[in-house]
Amino acid sequence: MSDIKYIRVGTSFFKKVKAPTISGDFNEILVPWNIETIKQDYGKTFVGDIPKYDGFTCIPSHTNFKQICSDFYNKYSPLSNKPKEGSIEVSTLFTKHIFGNQFELGLDYLQLLYQKPVQILPILCLVSKERSTGKTTFLKWLKTIFENNLTYLTNDSFGSQFNSDWTNKLLICIDEVLFNKEELTERIKYLSTTNFNKLEAKGKDKIEAEFFGKFILCSNNEDNFI
Repeated sequence: MSDIKYIRVGTSFFKKVKAPTISGDFNEILVPWNIETIKQDYGKTFVGDIPKYDGFTCIPSHTNFKQICSDFYNKYSPLSNKPKEGSIEVSTLFTKHIFGNQFELGLDYLQLLYQKPVQILPILCLVSKERSTGKTTFLKWLKTIFENNLTYLTNDSFGSQFNSDWTNKLLICIDEVLFNKEELTERIKYLSTTNFNKLEAKGKDKIEAEFFGKFILCSNNEDNFI
């Protein structure tokens, strides 16, 4: 049963596929799949063996991840890499470069991200008028650690009413941010301190969902980026 690539959630069928990335890795995603196509490929009796769940949930964990929680399918992405003992000299030098005299706070932030992903954390703002200081590289570094649980947004996409692509993510990163509307500033302040958010997708009703996302903002405008 564990090697079946299909699941049924509620009354809808999905296929677990591994989408290739530029780096050569793969992101596992769920793609809606037609039941008639499944029958054509595997026969009618195959459908009865497909695991069935009552709905979706999203419960983040990096140390005790569970794919199934009380008959609900967990949409949080498990990490493919596991910690092991070894040298962290390069990572330490890099984080010192990024956080400077706030290095200890930076380590606390990273540790809480990994060990306590539902913990509310401050908005992390990486600002420098100089270019090529490592801000974007830091986001890429975090992406390799937290993988599909980190997403990039633009100013426009954050301002959109549709948020289903980022509401269930751990890290929401906005590079070259410039919020010149007060409503966007107030929205990000609210989201950084709340445990719930209204999830909205095109053509679907809003639903209230638990929110655990952390925002990272990068900008070259030191004084007025937000």
